[in-house]
Amino acid sequence: MSTSTSTSTSTATEPSGAPVPVLSVSPVVLSVPGRPVDLQVRVSAPLTGTGLPVILLSHGHGPSNNLSSLNGYAPLANLWAARGFVVVQPTHLTSRTLTALVADAPGAPDFWRSRAEDMTHVLDRLEVIENAVPQLAGRIDPTKVALAGHSLGGFTAALLLGAGLTDPDTGSLVHLREPRIKAGVLLAPPGRGGDVFNGPMAAHWPVIGAVDFSTMTAPTLVVTGEKDDPRHFTDMGPDWHADPYTLAPGPKTLLTLFDAEHGLGGIAGYDAAETTDEDPERVAALARLTAAYLRTRLHPGHNAWQTAYEALATGPAPAGRAESK
Repeated sequence: MSTSTSTSTSTATEPSGAPVPVLSVSPVVLSVPGRPVDLQVRVSAPLTGTGLPVILLSHGHGPSNNLSSLNGYAPLANLWAARGFVVVQPTHLTSRTLTALVADAPGAPDFWRSRAEDMTHVLDRLEVIENAVPQLAGRIDPTKVALAGHSLGGFTAALLLGAGLTDPDTGSLVHLREPRIKAGVLLAPPGRGGDVFNGPMAAHWPVIGAVDFSTMTAPTLVVTGEKDDPRHFTDMGPDWHADPYTLAPGPKTLLTLFDAEHGLGGIAGYDAAETTDEDPERVAALARLTAAYLRTRLHPGHNAWQTAYEALATGPAPAGRAESK
């Protein structure tokens, strides 16, 4: 492992307006045998606290270079870290920052198996990562691990949470469930395949439509945007993104954000030009709700989600609606 890193501190703001210092270190570099390039991760954490739970964050795939890498998702990662989580973000082989290096590597271009395996590698080396980050050693609770993923990252997260996948190359059913992950958050994830998988990009990404959500048994919060139209994959409309909730067994919760599009207010990056629905207040609400959900799931009996949900339902300007099964 290389420990050549850059360290920065930033602040995220609690609802009270009080800034919360956050430490961010990148890259922490893990050498993985057989992987065409080293696995690089960013780690963000609060400056104080012990027994910190972990959120693994799987990035999506988009037109920018660095948003689909460990350098993306700062609006969400910083807010989660401010709320007491250690956020670990790998750069998957699908990242545009790696295209020239891995274009001919096995598994290209979707690297669906490698993306999931990245999270297993992180968990296998969690203590190494912890010790590579200044001021973090001894502060992580490795028994409390959650996983979040946006867009293509939601696809990756679904596999690790128990969804099956029919390998388009072999026709065999694959399960990549990672039992160390106790709960998940799918942010604007892909939905079902079959007849509804009929958009112009469906033929280019057959693996997206090859997922079976019926075995995704881990507790999961599925977050969708009310105006997130996936027409490039399906004519089903925004409800397609709710399929991991609709088609999976409980316990599951569905959070629909009002007026949100695929960027969910801008979670992938600050002031990103491709964010079509930029709304910092929506991002803050999303961070608050997802953090509350994961805290309750990782600490059974904690009422964080119930409190956050009641505020969502009764506030003067609700960010969305939620339902559970």
